Amino acid sequence: MSTRSDIIMTAAKTCFILMAILLAFCSTSENGNTPDDPVNYRTEVAFPHLSFRRPVDLQYSPDNTNRLFVVEQAGLISVFPNDPATRSKTTFLDIRDKVDDRGNEEGLLGLAFHPDFKNNGYFYVNYTAANPDRTVIARFRVSAANPDQAEAGSEKVILTFEQPYSNHNGGQLAFGPDGFLYIAVGDGGSGGDPQGNGQNRKTLLGTILRIDVDREESGKAYAIPSDNPFAGNSDGFREEIYAYGLRNPWRFSFDPETNTLWTGDVGQNAYEEIHIIEKGGNYGWNTLEGNHCFEPRNNCDRTGKIPPIHEYGRNEGISITGGFVYRGPSLKGLVGQYIYGDFGTRNVWALGYRQSGNPANKRLVQAEFAISSFGIDQNRELYLCGFDGKIHKLSE
Repeated sequence: MSTRSDIIMTAAKTCFILMAILLAFCSTSENGNTPDDPVNYRTEVAFPHLSFRRPVDLQYSPDNTNRLFVVEQAGLISVFPNDPATRSKTTFLDIRDKVDDRGNEEGLLGLAFHPDFKNNGYFYVNYTAANPDRTVIARFRVSAANPDQAEAGSEKVILTFEQPYSNHNGGQLAFGPDGFLYIAVGDGGSGGDPQGNGQNRKTLLGTILRIDVDREESGKAYAIPSDNPFAGNSDGFREEIYAYGLRNPWRFSFDPETNTLWTGDVGQNAYEEIHIIEKGGNYGWNTLEGNHCFEPRNNCDRTGKIPPIHEYGRNEGISITGGFVYRGPSLKGLVGQYIYGDFGTRNVWALGYRQSGNPANKRLVQAEFAISSFGIDQNRELYLCGFDGKIHKLSE
């Protein structure tokens, strides 16, 4: 149930959103582009005959079948052939009876296939549930008789943790190149991190977690990787934590060429952030918002806190949607660049990161739809999930 402070903060956020959108249309950006400037890229509908309700994730299964899976926030996962001419989709999993999507940021939020999915049929989901309000990380199994149908009764709950508010649930989960499952977790919600979760390593909130789902130990449905930064600590820190100090890491991804972990962290009222995540890293929230003091507003303690590799302010956008380092075959000029967007202003950028020197950031296009997520197919081609109900791609 929303409190009075929740309502006030939601109203304030709405004001910031409206102001930011106006600024985005009226202002010149840090890249020297305005919405009227010519751009090199455009978006187009990838599957014209298919529509979805609030698509929030797109994945492919690692079994060389060239299928795509789209997650709808209410609790549905659809599957279809990766063919622009596709005219129908199949319901792969329907868990709407388990999912609580009453809040704008609640619902079925992420999907990840086990690296050995071809043999074991396992996949994992991240969703919010009610009574009590919580995040659920669960495993399901595909039907042995039908590869386009999951066994809804095969759920095995791997991990749950309570959510004090309806927002900032994170939502991404993905297997890393090390075979472990990584999970993005927001700071618990409200505004300004009132519970101080971002800097509290005794909670799972405000973190990226890393667990081993191929082993079970200590009465849990998973094990702690032995090289997790807080494995075996005696301070009460959660051993699942891989990195912390994050506000709402809605989307993260691994660069398949370098194994680098990229994360877009949604900001409070002033800055959106992009981080390259390191094991044990502290990314500053809520002491810092981006490169700037948040609590306290001045002379904050920056010791041990890793700044973002890139940030942008309210003249550029209001809610970052993290993306992928592009490694596909179609857009040669973008190979090796991090493609990401903004949900509110609909801008899409390419960030060329170098370890020495400032990243080169270029706006590619302003989409005509709110960008909820990015995804790639088995050929590493990039797609955009739009809240217009369509799946899109970038074209030159």
